Parts: sequence; C-alpha cells; structure tokens
Amino acid sequence: MSRELPGHARIVVVGGGVVGSSIAYQLTRAGVSDVVLLERGPLACGTSWHAAGLIMQLRGSHATTEVARYNAQFYPELEADTGMATGFKQNGTLAIGRNMDRVHEMKRRASLARSFNIDAHVISPTEVREMYPALDESVVAGGLFVPGDGQLSPVDTVNALIAGAKKRGARVFTDTAVEQMRRLPSGEYELKAADGVITSETLVLACGLWTGDFAAQLGVRVPLHACEHMYVVTEAMDFVLPTLPVLRDTDGYTYMKEDAGKLLIGSFEPRGKPLPLAKLPEEQRFIEIQEDWEHFILPYRKAMEIIPALEDVGITKFMNGPESFTPDNLPCLGEAPGLRNCFVAAGLNSEGFEISPGISRALARWIIDGEPDMDLLDYDVARFHPFQVNRRYLRERSAESLGNTYEMGWPFKEHETSRPARKSPLHDRLAAAGACFGETAGWERPMWFAAKGVAPENRYSHFRPNWYEYTARECRAAREGVVIMDVSSFGKSLIQGRDACRFLQWMCVSDVDVAVGKLIYTHMLNSNGGIECDITIDRRAPDCFFVYSSAGVHSRDMNWIARHIQPDQHVTITDVTAAYSVLNIQGPRSRDLLQSITDADLSNPAFPFLTAREIDIGYARVRAKRQTFVGELGWELQVPSEFVQDVYDIVLQACQSFDLKQAGYHALEHLRCERGYREFVLDLAPDDTPFEAGLGFIVGMNKPGGFKGREALLPQAGRVLNRRMVLFKLKDPEPALFHDELIRMDGEIVGYLSSGAYGFTLGSAVGMGYVNHPEGVTTELIDNSEFEIEIACESWPAEASLKPFYDPTGARVKM
Repeated sequence: MSRELPGHARIVVVGGGVVGSSIAYQLTRAGVSDVVLLERGPLACGTSWHAAGLIMQLRGSHATTEVARYNAQFYPELEADTGMATGFKQNGTLAIGRNMDRVHEMKRRASLARSFNIDAHVISPTEVREMYPALDESVVAGGLFVPGDGQLSPVDTVNALIAGAKKRGARVFTDTAVEQMRRLPSGEYELKAADGVITSETLVLACGLWTGDFAAQLGVRVPLHACEHMYVVTEAMDFVLPTLPVLRDTDGYTYMKEDAGKLLIGSFEPRGKPLPLAKLPEEQRFIEIQEDWEHFILPYRKAMEIIPALEDVGITKFMNGPESFTPDNLPCLGEAPGLRNCFVAAGLNSEGFEISPGISRALARWIIDGEPDMDLLDYDVARFHPFQVNRRYLRERSAESLGNTYEMGWPFKEHETSRPARKSPLHDRLAAAGACFGETAGWERPMWFAAKGVAPENRYSHFRPNWYEYTARECRAAREGVVIMDVSSFGKSLIQGRDACRFLQWMCVSDVDVAVGKLIYTHMLNSNGGIECDITIDRRAPDCFFVYSSAGVHSRDMNWIARHIQPDQHVTITDVTAAYSVLNIQGPRSRDLLQSITDADLSNPAFPFLTAREIDIGYARVRAKRQTFVGELGWELQVPSEFVQDVYDIVLQACQSFDLKQAGYHALEHLRCERGYREFVLDLAPDDTPFEAGLGFIVGMNKPGGFKGREALLPQAGRVLNRRMVLFKLKDPEPALFHDELIRMDGEIVGYLSSGAYGFTLGSAVGMGYVNHPEGVTTELIDNSEFEIEIACESWPAEASLKPFYDPTGARVKM
C-alpha cells in the first residue's frame, strides 16, 4: 500500500476495523471516490480481528432491527462484488430459553420478525434437541430459530471491504497513526501523521474503543468504555459440523459457534470487567489480555449445564480482548455535536459485524445528503449529555452494559449502575413518600409510589409488573381528583436574540409569532418532512422563547436546533434545565387546589388553556403553564430550583382538603396512552410526518415565509394518506401492551404499535401505531375492518379509532 499521504481528500476515515472499512466501502459504492482511510496498524487490528463474527438480524425494536437486518443481504453482495470470501454462511441462529419468561421474549421477537419477512420459528425443547443433538433437553424451555442468520470470518470480511472500497477509488494507509488533528478556520480538518499532513472537508472517526479519547482533541464527546470480552475454543468435537447453527443461551450468558470443528464459547456475563485504556499496551496492535478463569468460570459452567460433553473436552485457546461499550448499549453514530462535517461511528458494543453494514450505509447517506434517510434516533451520538463522559460513570455503567447484552428485555427495565447522577431538589422528599426511581439521561425520576409498608422495588414482568396496582391508583386520582408529579427532568432552554422569532418561525411548523404568554406545541422537520423535534414553546418576550423538550432527547434537540442557526443570525441557546424545577398538578380538582394557595385568578376567562403567566405561591414567583400530557385540567408549575422545596411543601399542605396524590412517570405513560398523546422517539420520529401522526392541526401550511420541510409536506396536505397513526383498545381486559406488537387488519400485517400501556380508566390495554394501506387509511376503512394486535405470536381482537378512546373531544382539558 502506498506510503505517500495525499495532501487533501474529500473524506478521511480514521480507523481500519470493520466499521471504518464498511464506511469507506459504502461511501465509494454511493459514488464518492475521494476517500482516504487511515489505520495506525494493520487492517482489522484493535478489536475487529478477535470478534466472534456472529450475524443476527433481529433486535429488540423495529428501529434497531431495521438497521441490523441489512447484514444478511449485504455480506453475499460483498462477496459477489469483490470476488473475495468473507467466510459468511447462513447456518442460522438457535436461541434457547431456560424459562418461560425467556420463551415469551422469543415469541415477541418472532412476531417482530414477521413484520420484516424475516424467517423465524419458535420451537419446542424436543425440536431444539433435534437441531442441536448435544444439548441437554431438560434444561431448555423453548427456542427460536432464525435460519437466515449466521457467521463469518472477521479478518477476511475487513479485507473484502477494503478491496471493494479501493476498487472504486479509495486510498488506504496502514501503519499510519494520526498524531494530532484540528479544525481549521476554513472548516476543514487537518490530520498530522508521521508520513505527512492531510486535510479533508469531512472527517469520520471510526477508531473503535479509542474513539472517545481521540475525538476529545476536537472537543467531541463520545461516551464509551472498554471491557474485557472473553471466549474459549475447545478441542474438536464430533457434533460440531460446519452446518451447526450458532447457539445463544442468554440465560446462561453464552453464545457458541462452530470454529473448524471446534466449539467457540463466548460470554456476556451479568457484570463485565471494565478496562481503562491506560492499561492497554500502547505498542501492541493485536491486543490480548491475560486470561481470567475466575471471571469466566460462571458462564462456562452454564455452558456445561446445557452441553454436558464439555465436561470431558479440553480448551485449546482462551481469548480475552477489549471491546467498547456505551452507557445505553447502543452505538454512537452521526455528526458530532457542535461540529460540522465531523462524524462518529463507534461504540458498537461487541456487535460490529452484525450492525456495521446497516450503520455504515446510513452514515454514508448522512454524509452525502446532509441528513439521515432513516430513523437513527436510538444511535445518534448527540443524544448523550456532557456528564456522560465522566470516567467513573462510564467505568461503572460499561460493566452493566456488557451484561445487558444478554439480560432479559423486560419492559421498563432500569439501569442499576452509575446512580444517582442527577437529582431533583425534591428527591429526598419523594423518596420519603415511597417513590421508586427510574433513570433517564442521568436524572433520578419517580416512576411510581409504593403504599406504606411496601418496599419501592421493581419486580419486572412481561405481563403485569408489581407496580401496576399502585400506578392504577395514581391514574384514578388523576382522572377523578388531583395529582402532583415532579417532572423537573424535562429539558428547558432559552432561545433569545433579535432574530430568535424569525429563526423559530422558519424552523417550526406552527406560527410562533404569537402574543407573549401563549404556549405553542410544535414540531421541527427535516427536509423530507419528518419530525426531528417535538417541543413546546412559551413566548416570554418579543425576543425570548422558552423551549421544553423530553429529558431523553433534550441534548439532541438543542444540538439539532443550534446547527440551523445561520452565521448572520443573532440567536443564542442556553440550557437552563437545572435552574428550574417543574411540578405537574393535574386532575379535575387541580384548579381548586391551586386556587387555594395563590391569589392569581385561575378561571377559564382569566387563564385559558395553552397560556402561561407568573403567579405567586409562598415566597416564589412561579411560571404557571396551563397544559397537560395526561388529558385533564392541569398546570405545570415552573419554579426556580431554590424555591421548589417550599412550593412543594405548600402544595402538599393543601392535600388534606383535596385528597392530593403523588404520581410518577408510569402513571404519566398510562394516562397519555389513554388520551392518545404522541411521544417523541416512540410515536414520532424522523421517518414520520405530522400529517401521518394525526397532528396536522399544528401545521401552518399557509403561514408567511413557510417553514423548513414544508415542500415535502405539500403532497400530504389535505389528502388521504396511505400511512396514518391509529389508536387501539383491546377487547379482552387481560393482555398487556408495551411497544412493537404487530397490527393485523383483516388478518394481514399492516403495521406495529409504537406505544402501548394498560388503560386503567378504560379497563383494557391501549396502544397506537402507524397503519399502512395502499388505498388510504380512512375512517371508513377502519370502521369496516377487523383489527387484531399480535402479542408474542398470539392475536387479540381490538377496537380501532383515529380519535382517542378517552375524552375524544378534548373537553376535559378546557374545563
């Protein structure tokens, strides 16, 4: 390979593992030939070389499966394109479960597979044994076989990717360590190596577990941490044939694959071993860490439980190598926050060969087109907050992330490590009241409140978890009386400046040039008309707008908005989340309660729906906003954080007269699903338009000056749509809904649920999801069709409606 480093390239990719190689390949395949790839050592060194090379298509949600499933199509295409073998074979994946909870999870995956036309079969213990004769059938409760999955040779695959990229013009430089990089005043990037200096218009950082430290040179946050990942290779075994499927025993923390007549056994044990980068040998390119049988013995004993023959076979190789893991076990992908044309692709959580085809294709389109062409919200590197690169936080969380790879996918499963990180000023008061906390973006948030004498601890379930009875009480109080919720974790930002109104008027689909004190629920769109931000705006002054967004996407929202501020616009964005706490007072008696503690007039004429004003409570000046996400009369009280404890105490002192109840985020979820309120990421995403989501009423198609994404919406405005959000209510009161359950119309799959929850007020589970029909989704179609929701391979009759089942006219919020 050439040693003469060119002075310039349109795109420079740093990293020659499977991710960097895949990106270079996809860029050149899309027609961009001026690509340079730099690798500090040989190709596939670092972590790619020691990967197990497993290929699986199914993930836990539609969005992540959409990315992953491309692998089964791609690797045969790669071999045909390059003429080089990758070792890819579709011997299938056989996942086994040791208990019925795991079997239920497998059934949910099988239902998910149907919506993608992925061949997947739930099989009995006897069928498992027939497919994998060495297994002890008595340990197995059931299995899931996906014949299109398989395995490959990692190094051969990287070499094929590089060959394909070079064939179309990419230049590759190995043994070329980037020593320094910086952004030039021109906006280009300069990279210095021992062999020279190169500049580029676009920079892609795909440096594996070194990406975080490397990106820090540019001020880019990439929260990932290395963990030790271990596998062993046995001696040859008679039953290990080339056609043997990959075995996944998630309850035993292990995977097993055929390896030249031997069995490779790897693990994702409940708690991984974090590995600081400082402990990695700097000069070693193909890193191997000392074997650790003390740590690996648990999964290996589990392996012997299901394959007794392992007790009598020797080990020929113990491999222990570093892998990178992120705080939420999802990759870091996309344009770096605060920088133009600097992209990150790292933190693949030991799934590089499985998902690199999908993410590299998506990133290539993002680089070329300027924005993604699919929903990548779960992967967007901008989702992380600044504190999440804290070393202690990453060290503790990465050990859990590794274990979560094979942990049961319980609904509402909470992280246990790196907590508490961020706390509301009311945290201790809420804990004393029996709150069971969850965590989002580091915030400790009350999820539900235990009764006196009941431990506030989660017991997860695929059906009805232990908190249902307490959440039901909270929901009943919200519908019949009044509740208080601490929602201080909501993201809060000030957008100010002489051009703030003009800027937001272009960015938002709604008219934001409204009177001071008016609340605006609105969206910001991409150029395809898809929803990028779902926000509420409170106009505080002619040049000052207060923007609210969900805690989990607040960092991404502000980054996305900031990217669109033009150099000649006088607009600033300030994150003020921690400066204000928010108390949510909701329910038909909320006005009576609040009126008893303030002299402000809260009547309808004085304080209409979707308005905000300052009121006095105690010694505090409180910004009261009349809005709701539960479907009842209510106010959100934005309180300066230093005053919120006293305001909270004053509200609670009034509880005896109004039977005020504490409520948590689980109640909020159940209530908003009953009312059909959409939630960003779940129900609204960059692939969805406001018209498809049933939110066309917020779109000002005729507002002066238009808005970003308007042209893409023109074909949908006032038309019958082939894709539309529909609400569902099960006819049977027993099943539970969560998300990703299939929607069947007259027996045919027409979509899946984006959200689901039990409707305690309605007496059965409710959900919502996009229905697709080539002749248009109309009220007539819905009324004349039979709907079923498929839960874990079993279908349940459901009512369908374009309007909410609870308070369809919205009268209660305007009482």
